Amino acid sequence: MIETERLLLKKINESYVNDILKIRSNEIINQYVQRVSPKNNYDALQFILTIKERTQNNQTFYWGISLKDQFNLIGTICLWNFSEDRTVAEMGYELLPGFHNKGIMSEALKAVINFAFNSLFLKEIVAMTHHCNDNSKKLLLKHNFVLEEGRIDEGFPDNLVFSLKNDGVYNSKSLQ
Repeated sequence: MIETERLLLKKINESYVNDILKIRSNEIINQYVQRVSPKNNYDALQFILTIKERTQNNQTFYWGISLKDQFNLIGTICLWNFSEDRTVAEMGYELLPGFHNKGIMSEALKAVINFAFNSLFLKEIVAMTHHCNDNSKKLLLKHNFVLEEGRIDEGFPDNLVFSLKNDGVYNSKSLQ
């Protein structure tokens, strides 16, 4: 678990089926994400079981985001798609629309970047976002991600690729 000022980033399990269904089937979130959305609790449970297996195998680090005083998840954030030498990972995130523009994802992102660089010792984090997703682009730029002109997200031509390189001095206080 990762704790921030307002948030808990926690491992997901079967008790979050309804939350995962609500997040991953949200039309506003999914307008920018190409994926098969869960249609029911069974689909959400299958997703959770897959994530649990990938987390146990260190293929991914996946957290549910909740406010400290609440049990329910309001979003997720993950590191996945690691390079062969485990120095580069892709970051993904999603947040229920009712929690947008409150600094929540910025706070979660900062904590995961700190974890990635200072605990996993990654050299680079990449993030892909749809070219029309202005909130996501602003979030990445705020956290010093750089748009990789000409870099392609294979199979997703509408996505832009951003990257953040570990300069060896990153810490969670360096971004305010």
